[in-house]
Amino acid sequence: MKKSNFFVQFIRLAGGFWCFENKETVRRLSLMLLILTIAQIAVAVVITQWSADLFNALDQHSMSKFFTQVSLIVLIFAANIIVTVSHIKVKRDLQIGWRAWLTNHLIDRWMYQGRHYLVTHTEKGEHDNPDGRIAEDIRIATESAIDMCHSLLYSVLLLFSFSQILWSLSGVVILDLAVVKIPIHGHLVWLALLYASAASLLGWWMGQPLTKATDAKQTAEANFRFSLITAQENSLSIAMIHGENNERQRFRALFSDITGAWQQQTKAWERILFFSSGYSVLSMAFPILVSAPRYILGTLSLGALMQSAQSFQQMASALSWPVDNMTKVFEWRASVERVLGLIEALDYLEEEIDRPDPSRIRLEKTDRSVLSFDKLCIAKLNGEEIISCIQDKIKAGEHVLITGNFFTGSKLFKAITGLWPWGHGQIGLPPDNETMFFMPPRPYLPTGTLRAAICYPATNGTFSAELEATLTLVGLDELLTQLNQVDTWSTVLSREMQQRIGLVRLLLYKPQWIFIQEAFDSLDSESEVAAFRLICQQLPDATMLTVTNMLNVAAFHPHQLPLT
Repeated sequence: MKKSNFFVQFIRLAGGFWCFENKETVRRLSLMLLILTIAQIAVAVVITQWSADLFNALDQHSMSKFFTQVSLIVLIFAANIIVTVSHIKVKRDLQIGWRAWLTNHLIDRWMYQGRHYLVTHTEKGEHDNPDGRIAEDIRIATESAIDMCHSLLYSVLLLFSFSQILWSLSGVVILDLAVVKIPIHGHLVWLALLYASAASLLGWWMGQPLTKATDAKQTAEANFRFSLITAQENSLSIAMIHGENNERQRFRALFSDITGAWQQQTKAWERILFFSSGYSVLSMAFPILVSAPRYILGTLSLGALMQSAQSFQQMASALSWPVDNMTKVFEWRASVERVLGLIEALDYLEEEIDRPDPSRIRLEKTDRSVLSFDKLCIAKLNGEEIISCIQDKIKAGEHVLITGNFFTGSKLFKAITGLWPWGHGQIGLPPDNETMFFMPPRPYLPTGTLRAAICYPATNGTFSAELEATLTLVGLDELLTQLNQVDTWSTVLSREMQQRIGLVRLLLYKPQWIFIQEAFDSLDSESEVAAFRLICQQLPDATMLTVTNMLNVAAFHPHQLPLT
């Protein structure tokens, strides 16, 4: 991603939040945050003036003035609490609102008509570990952006407010060069500018390596987390083939990437801390040391000395915003780039889908109960054809066995669903009122109640009257008592039981078009035949296309579609 485009892309990413349907609330919160930030500055200015009056009262040994300052600090104390509490409430409302909007926006784009699958095959944009980009990087991108915008605005207001105070307290200092005497107005302001500017430039330069190190660490963490999740989802398969040793080695290799990234980040941190630790100590002593000679000479009161020191610190603090926030800036930029990488990949995917291209398979809805293939060729991503020209029509009610390599058969199913556009030719689809149901080798069973998992993607109550009877029909009586139990069913149930649940789901939905891809390969020969017989009995008018390497079900398929 080009640096010149980074902020433009981020503004486009951010702008939608302030312009969507709830923009009035968002803009009201933004205005309130601005007002509260100004109030914070006002409190800070009042505190420095109160501090000057307090030390003057102490220096004059005035008890009446001392008690006046005690009563004033109570009011300042109450005002500061109200402003601070209100500020954190408004800021956090704005942060979670922006995060929710951007998360929903990206999920809507990612989880739309197979985009989550298709984007894994795009060549442009960074789209690995989308879970981490959506869950963690969006959080950092939104929360840190508002934090840093607030702190930057606070620093700018602080700079203008205290530079005026410091200028008035500096007076005029005569620089005697023997030959000529030069009056310097506002010398403390110039010293604060030079001091903080030099520190900021040095600190920013020393912190540059942290951006790359942070991005590398976040990527390594995401890869490790994704590998652990994948292993958990496939724990039964790993256990049955004794693949634990291989998984351990893979986990160690991925964690070694984290270790390497951690060491890289540690070296970057060492550079920053080497500078910032010394800078923090010097910042406390420098303003007092600079102003002390004027107090010793009697040209500055004790209150003015303390007010000068505090104003100098506030001004230096405002000018030191780059130093204080460099770590957060680098971490924020790395996360924003990861979010923009996924958005770039999705944008590129949309362009590819919308662009007329002879090397793309065309899908068209028809008004006939027919699935047609017109000069259909399916290719790999590199353009190499894996299925040559198919010219055929499948009428409603036919049972077709797709012969040849079952891997290419799965590509045909993906092409029908629009998940594999690479190739050329045309697929004519039946009308929308005729439902199509695809049965993969393993049905998706989301975590939750077993009832919800079986009925997915419909709601729990859609098949309440038929669910128990269908479970009994398929031979899953043992699950009747677990329908309201919450669990991770994709890991709890065996592959055979999951495939039987896929059959239950099919019989509940009663589709007109059924596409079966190795959906019963874990069943024994007799059980697979029984499954196909049950489908034919319960859904006699449905069209069925089957990809399987079990030849004993050929009797249920009078027609064949060879793939060459």
